[in-house]
Formats: sequence, structure tokens, C-alpha cells
Amino acid sequence: MADVVATSSEPALGAIRLAWWRERLEQLDEGGEAPAEPRLQAVAGELLGRGVSGVELSRLEDGWLPLLEPFPWGDVQAAGLRLRGRLLFGLSARLLGGRGEDAERAGEMWSLVDGAMHCSDSASRQFLSGEARKLLAVPQPAMPRKLRPLTVLAALAAVDLVRAGGGLARLSVAIRHRLMGTLPRG
Repeated sequence: MADVVATSSEPALGAIRLAWWRERLEQLDEGGEAPAEPRLQAVAGELLGRGVSGVELSRLEDGWLPLLEPFPWGDVQAAGLRLRGRLLFGLSARLLGGRGEDAERAGEMWSLVDGAMHCSDSASRQFLSGEARKLLAVPQPAMPRKLRPLTVLAALAAVDLVRAGGGLARLSVAIRHRLMGTLPRG
């Protein structure tokens, strides 16, 4: 779906392409062979048998759809990015044997930072970064150990957000997160 957003010049056409992906993901739950599309075949082969449904994955469309709108971005796009992060981290946490809700807030923050880093509009980038900072400012408990290989992505996003750090700063945050399960604070 990221490819659709990145390559769509018209929001209406992008929405049609996202709808195609949503429908194909939903159809995976009906059984039968996956379409001859490598990413759909990978979903069918790797995720469906492990308790992730095509319908659950199809909800990602709701997270990507607002990003087709022109700049400047605001609350609607931030909500879409939060949803995307909750879904991706929640489903991934389940695959790791944890509870999805334990990773969802970290996913929201990661997704907002990721959206800001890939956004070409300065005002929208600043808005999304501000929304991520708000999430980071609220203390949260340490991540469960089994989810830390996933939530380290949020720790790295947090350090990118609050500090201008290079590789050593990021490495330090990753190690600290692995040991303690915490996210950097501003």
C-alpha cells in the first residue's frame, strides 16, 4: 500500500488501487490459491496460517487512504498513520507470541515518525513530528521482552525524533531498549 501512495498522482486513482489491495486481502480468507502477485502469495503463505486474517490486513487501507490527500496534512492523516502503526505492531506482536495491545502505542509513535520522515512537505512533516512527540511525552510501561525485537523500531524512531544522533546514538538506544524495554524521552 505504501507503493500505491508513493506512486499515485491522483487521489481518486490511488483510492481505487488501495481498494483493489483491500479486496484481494479480504479474498485470501475465502481459501483457494492466492493471486499470482508475490506479496499476496507471501501473505497467504506466511501469515494466514499463523492467525492473521486477510480481513485484518485489509484494514491497513484505512491507514493509507488519508495519505493520498494533498498537503498540508493534519489530524486526518495523523489518525491514519496512528491506525497503520497500531495495526502493524498489534498484528506483529501477536506473531511474536505477545499481546497486540502491548505494542500498539509504540506502533503509533513509530508510524507518525516514519510518516514525517517520508513526507516531502515541511509543514506536514513538522505537524506529524509534533504528534509523535506528544505520544512520546506520555510515560508508558516497559515493553514485554518478547516484543522488543519489534518495538526497537519505535525506540529508533524516538531517538530520530528527539535527538540528532548518528549511528552510535541509535545503537545505544537499541541496546538500552533491548535490556530495559523503554523508549527515549525528549
